[in-house]
Amino acid sequence: MAAPPQVGGLADAVFDYAEDDPQRVALGRKDAGGQWRDVTSEAFRDEVLALAKGLIAHGIRFGDRVALISRTRYEWTLFDFAIWSVGAQSVPVYPTSSAEQVHWMLHDAEVVAVMVEHEDHAMTVGSVIDRLPHLKRLWQLDAGAVDELVGAGGTVDDEVVHRHRRAVTPESVATVIYTSGTTGRPKGCVITHASFMFESDTMVARWEPVFHSKPGDEAATLLFLPLAHVFGRMVEIAAVRGRVKLGHQPELSANALMPDLVTFRPTFILAVPYIFEKVFNGARRKAEAEGRAGPFDKAVDIAVKYAEALEQKAFGLGPGPSAGLRMQHQFFDKVVYKKVRDAMGGRVRHAMSGGSGMNRRLGLFFAGAGVTVFEGYGLTESTAAATANPPERTRYGTVGLPIPGTSVHIADDGEVWVHGPNVFSGYLNNPVATRTALEDGWLATGDLGSLDEDGYLTITGRKKELLVTSGGKSVSPAGLEERVRAHPLVAQCIVVGNDRPYIAALVTVDQESVDHWLTMQGRTPLAPADLVRDPDLEMEVRRAVVAANTAVSQAESIRTFRILAHPFTEEHGLLTPSLKLKRRAIETAYAVEVDALYH
Repeated sequence: MAAPPQVGGLADAVFDYAEDDPQRVALGRKDAGGQWRDVTSEAFRDEVLALAKGLIAHGIRFGDRVALISRTRYEWTLFDFAIWSVGAQSVPVYPTSSAEQVHWMLHDAEVVAVMVEHEDHAMTVGSVIDRLPHLKRLWQLDAGAVDELVGAGGTVDDEVVHRHRRAVTPESVATVIYTSGTTGRPKGCVITHASFMFESDTMVARWEPVFHSKPGDEAATLLFLPLAHVFGRMVEIAAVRGRVKLGHQPELSANALMPDLVTFRPTFILAVPYIFEKVFNGARRKAEAEGRAGPFDKAVDIAVKYAEALEQKAFGLGPGPSAGLRMQHQFFDKVVYKKVRDAMGGRVRHAMSGGSGMNRRLGLFFAGAGVTVFEGYGLTESTAAATANPPERTRYGTVGLPIPGTSVHIADDGEVWVHGPNVFSGYLNNPVATRTALEDGWLATGDLGSLDEDGYLTITGRKKELLVTSGGKSVSPAGLEERVRAHPLVAQCIVVGNDRPYIAALVTVDQESVDHWLTMQGRTPLAPADLVRDPDLEMEVRRAVVAANTAVSQAESIRTFRILAHPFTEEHGLLTPSLKLKRRAIETAYAVEVDALYH
């Protein structure tokens, strides 16, 4: 376990790094031509210092709050550490937030300045600026904000920044991160420098060996998670504190991400299950198009069995893979698994997954294919991970053990409670919500879960999301939805049935996979309206539903479903920025379709 820090703040790591190892490559940054360029720790320190001087010149003072509205890019990390260098607090805002959401967060946090990425964001802020009396400054990255600030700070002495930086203590507030707001208004989670330092240092100390592709190489990771999300923020901080080369990629879509994985060549990645599903489905489609679907499925089966045998051995329950299984595994490593690894840049051997549950079989496949995915669990309120699978004893399908220094308790009603130095201070301006969430330092997560005999946590659902049928049966939808989504043609699934006679589901399909599936059948792509009535597609989705139902009782099973023409999107207010379903919003938007499931 990493010892809780006694002095200093997050920005110190930038200055210590440059002092200790000035020529080491700290970050990778894309130039205007799309080529990756190295940034040394010394060069990054100089940029942070110059920007921090500019913030002071523009009137930013110790304790002020500065909002960041941007996708994941180099300048966000630069601003974060410059803000912390002057003792100010950053307030991350998702770039897809509506004007009303932006107003609420900036007003609630009494933000004095905003850094936006481009003109659209500037216009969003501009539309509510008359209701933000504290807001004094707005900088736009794509309009030369960094150069403007650096120029303004030219007359400020370096020592002024250092005085501010030395005044920061571990108990100082580092950031206010607003929850995604799946229900109601987002709440501002107040997170200290100490919580982030403990969290990132613990993750580095416990998992550092797996950051490398092979012993002795330099660790590197490509960050494509949103920096407005606590998971992405933890990766940013851990990379700087753990001296891991960090690159940024602004698009979470597979099409934009995959080429950058190949050119940046990370040694490990941190992602959400969606990314691993995309890699897997893409590999399977490619094999099918080449007429090799049979061998690919066989390779998947061998990978799963191989990983399962190693898992059994790690827990003292078996001898490991047999000689025959090892031979088959070796054969498929060259013809299948290597291609899967190459799709992620070729050097990734380990990854961490969070944000939502990962299918156990998918996790086993990747492990068998040479990329061990350590699944973890956490919230904004726990400064990212509260639990994670340990490198030497990974139990697939669970979210692992409490990270060193934290504790997990299951309450009488099945709710997961977390305790540790990574637990937040409370919600900004909201003592009632803080009292509800925190009791004697324990965080009531709102998630339901169970601990197995070895202390591994499995998340079974959300307390607020439990469905109760009119027959009185309680059903947690998350497990069912995850199993339906395991089908390659299914993109999303939402289970409904609250106060209804039985459980039903709305399903959206993965357009790319469906187009490929139709092509393999010798059929032409269909328009969305025709697709939802296609009997063959309905049969495929029915298979997914039947497979999901085998894991639950008849009363909990999905009796009927409907395929929708379009996916749930963030733009339509149906997903949070971290891609979680907004259940109430979806049920309202599709009220007619839901009603039709019961008539």
